[in-house]
Amino acid sequence: MSTRNAPDDADVVAAALELGRRLQALGWMVATVESCTGGLVARALTEVGGSSAWFERGFVTYSNDAKIELVGVSAATLAEHGAVSEPVAAEMAAGGLARSRARLALSLTGIAGPSGAAPGKPVGTVCFGWASAEGGHRTGTVLFEGDRAAVRRKAALYALRQALVLLPDSPEG
Repeated sequence: MSTRNAPDDADVVAAALELGRRLQALGWMVATVESCTGGLVARALTEVGGSSAWFERGFVTYSNDAKIELVGVSAATLAEHGAVSEPVAAEMAAGGLARSRARLALSLTGIAGPSGAAPGKPVGTVCFGWASAEGGHRTGTVLFEGDRAAVRRKAALYALRQALVLLPDSPEG
């Protein structure tokens, strides 16, 4: 996926639908833990009727307190690495998985802009986490270009597409 061309809402919803179909075929549900996207991924996953078959719940953890209280991110991890970091994204995904009946959780935390840049973390930096009840855990960081809306859409699309990688090909694994 190019990080230069901004996807539109239809691209994000199409990716959500693809993930939803795969989840439904597996009998799995997903939970989202979002910071910089503020629920954009959850919205895309619930855009079509029948999404209750694959969408379990979403957490919008915009503040550090919300990350701690809602999904159990460690205050020590936040202090050591900052909210925009792979360790925090990993804890967000693991916490979303632990606090839901989902078998897959994905998380996003980043700097959508136009302000908020920090040393080593420019605007457009988004950290991701994916956690599977089957033990698959991944994190990643991407620097997206564009305005706030473009960064958020690109991040949502990336999170959804990469979530497919953690899914087994069949219900047996």
